[in-house]
Amino acid sequence: MSDTATPRADAIGTPPAAPPAGGGHPSGLTRLTTVFLRQREATVLVIAVAMFIYFSLSAPDFLTRASITNISQYMAPYVILAIGEVLLLVCGEIDLSVGFVWTMSPFLMMFLVNWGLPVILAIIVTVALSTTVGLINGVVTTYFGVPSLITTVGTGFIVLGFTLQISAAQQKPLPPSSVAIGHWFGTYAWSEIIWATVLVVVFQILLTRTRWGLYTISAGGNLLGAAEAGVKIRKIKIGNFMAASGLGAFAGVLEAFKNSIIDPSAGTLDVVLIALVGAVIGGTAMAGGSGTMIGAWVGMLVLGILNDGFNLLGISTNPYQIILGVAIVVAMVANTYLTRLRRAGRT
Repeated sequence: MSDTATPRADAIGTPPAAPPAGGGHPSGLTRLTTVFLRQREATVLVIAVAMFIYFSLSAPDFLTRASITNISQYMAPYVILAIGEVLLLVCGEIDLSVGFVWTMSPFLMMFLVNWGLPVILAIIVTVALSTTVGLINGVVTTYFGVPSLITTVGTGFIVLGFTLQISAAQQKPLPPSSVAIGHWFGTYAWSEIIWATVLVVVFQILLTRTRWGLYTISAGGNLLGAAEAGVKIRKIKIGNFMAASGLGAFAGVLEAFKNSIIDPSAGTLDVVLIALVGAVIGGTAMAGGSGTMIGAWVGMLVLGILNDGFNLLGISTNPYQIILGVAIVVAMVANTYLTRLRRAGRT
């Protein structure tokens, strides 16, 4: 065998490939596009913009103040619920009881106010008391090994039964002393979406910039590795269950102020499912390990635009449930595919 190296094709007359235009460096627009596509919120944001343009052109009343207000009021309470669901989905759990906590919390607030507590303090105590539901969910799930889906369905019905018992299954008016402050907690047209957006920013920072967020992601992405690294899995999951219940309680209080009535049929399982759809559409993986609060906000924006656009065009709301189901399936397929591309370094 000869020791002479075999010459390469470009060394025997084949010219080398020409460098790309611009000296081989990607343009600023290309870099910007690449960075954008790497964001989990990118796909759903494009969908939201496309839907906004479509309904703006097809429904003359879509760009009115009333329409934008309707969208914000529709999405805001679900965004707040979705924040808690994102925390739990990221760490590999789920909570179906938060909608029942939503139902219960305004009644707790009412009783506390009637017993003499100032309204602000009553709201704080209501949220704090409601976190005990999350504490129970977390303990049963992490210490007894019951799947969170089963645990939270059970506690949800317990909470619902308790609510029906204390309310006699009757609507109640808000305490008169709470009406004035309700302007900041749901009565004012934009108050709910302001609360929801502030909470999204706070919890996005918590999830992406703190040790708690890192441990939450680790618990869902690599449970065994996180445990071996010393992460206190039970503590993380119980804390996230408690946060989800507290957020559910706060959303219920805001809705009671917005509707000026405390309704024992509000909330329940329906609101949880819609919040979950928004979270999944927004890029949170139901398998755990990844999620985004901003994506949940944009995901609920998509559903809000769709809901309002249907109403303005006079389309029956019956297909809306079909669209929600299709949205879940499409979002899961898209999330899975984009995750593979990101891991391969292609987007």
